[in-house]
Amino acid sequence: MPSRSAIKNPISGPAGSAAFSFAMEAVYGPPGVPAEDTERTEAANSNIGFPGEYPYTRGIQPTMYRGRLWTMRQYAGMGDAEESNRRYKFLLDSGTAGLSVAFDLPTQIGYDSDDPMSLGEVGKVGVAIDSIEDMERLFADIPLDKISTSMTINSTASILLALYVAVARRNGLDVKKLSGTVQNDILKEYIARGTYIYPVTHAMRIITDMFAWANQHVPEWNTISISGYHMREAGSTAVQEVAFTLANGKTYVQAAIDAGLDIDKFAPRLSFFFNAHSNFLEEVAKFRAARRMWARIMREEFSAKNPRSWMLRFHTQTAGSTLTAQQPENNIVRTAVEALAAVLGGTQSLHTNGYDEALALPTEQAARTALRTQQILAYESGVAQTVDPFAGSYCIEALTDEIENRASAYLKKIAAMGGMIPAIERGYVQQEIQHSAYEFQRAVDNGSAVIVGVNRFKREDEPGIPLQHMDESLERKQVERLRAMRARREPVRWQTALQGVADAARSGANLMPAILEAVESYATVGEIAGTLRKVFGEYQETVVI
Repeated sequence: MPSRSAIKNPISGPAGSAAFSFAMEAVYGPPGVPAEDTERTEAANSNIGFPGEYPYTRGIQPTMYRGRLWTMRQYAGMGDAEESNRRYKFLLDSGTAGLSVAFDLPTQIGYDSDDPMSLGEVGKVGVAIDSIEDMERLFADIPLDKISTSMTINSTASILLALYVAVARRNGLDVKKLSGTVQNDILKEYIARGTYIYPVTHAMRIITDMFAWANQHVPEWNTISISGYHMREAGSTAVQEVAFTLANGKTYVQAAIDAGLDIDKFAPRLSFFFNAHSNFLEEVAKFRAARRMWARIMREEFSAKNPRSWMLRFHTQTAGSTLTAQQPENNIVRTAVEALAAVLGGTQSLHTNGYDEALALPTEQAARTALRTQQILAYESGVAQTVDPFAGSYCIEALTDEIENRASAYLKKIAAMGGMIPAIERGYVQQEIQHSAYEFQRAVDNGSAVIVGVNRFKREDEPGIPLQHMDESLERKQVERLRAMRARREPVRWQTALQGVADAARSGANLMPAILEAVESYATVGEIAGTLRKVFGEYQETVVI
């Protein structure tokens, strides 16, 4: 870690080229107090401290974006693997630094493209992936050992990670050098999103198996992205987003400990995923509060010793729920404001939404504009040239404390219920989010919450914008490819591999080696998920009103 005097000295790094008429300090403290004066600054407020130091209120790195910009990771996936591969290459050519894969609904819930359940959904909200051949086409001519890939996948995360590793092996790559993330956050699926498959206990077992296996075989991979994003999209408040996300995080940590894993070996690979919503000041404070709370949870409640175990590393996506079909060009401004909140809040990576996403999957123009929004923030705005510039603001510090206090009250209430799993099973978390969503919609309906272009400043003549349209023949082509692959594969190896998955599920052995063998034997996502369904059963939702 650099000395505090080194942190203080003005430096020029990759944080952009915005020119100031004076030299910016790398980090600022209370007026008149040298940044390297540990006693006076930290005694002034131990909740704030220095960037890169516990409790990380001001960021997990001492130099933050002056040392390295956030990863500009644009989320994309559509139709089949070839179509998505073209979009990834377009984004990489446009300057994105990491890929983020959106999968279609059948892939997310473990059905193959030719399953009757998949009819009409193949490739619609993401890319269809059935087999190792699809995964090879998805990443054709993309160097997996040189880019970072995030995959928004949960119930079938173990299968998709195995497919990614199998493709890297086929390309002769050292899988220990692969970097990226699988979302793999099943608890929020029961709460807010719905792409679950198995009962909670079995789903948690799959996750801890991945923790253990990845720690040994793909040590640079983030095996979970604990997600508040979808709960916020479902209508939660900022406080609820923090509280329920950290409560889920605590549940995963405890499950891993109960499975015999060393906290300081798996915890440094935990990552988080937050929403950047439209209330700018509240959002900046939210990220700072979440970081501080997680540091204390890990050090004080779980007795983690490794400082990397205390760090809340997070990806941010701007809020899809704030995008409007009316006057869609207004969404460019909304996204810019939300992205700025994420940057000033200290995010490690960022996705900015396309302005047309309330209407369709984004066009190339919309995707480019979204990426350019990040690049302008990074290279023209100057906000990346100093660490946590809002620190010490009366408003921001008060909001940070208030969010922490209210979120802590939720955590205590959940603990009194026996933890997050009982709270989910009784519908408490879902009800809290539904109530918040209802109250917000009431405010929109009565005009006390203003949505520009929707309930105020409306236009009668709404001009249309170009939209992305998917080729309806893609589903048929995907099904034909899948059936042709099944006809070519070696049946004995395939059947033996699927039996290995079933045996591991029943015996309690780590599932990942069996799943990896299955995907390399050309077993499909639907076949592997179906094998686990037969052993584990399926989750039945508790309906709450």
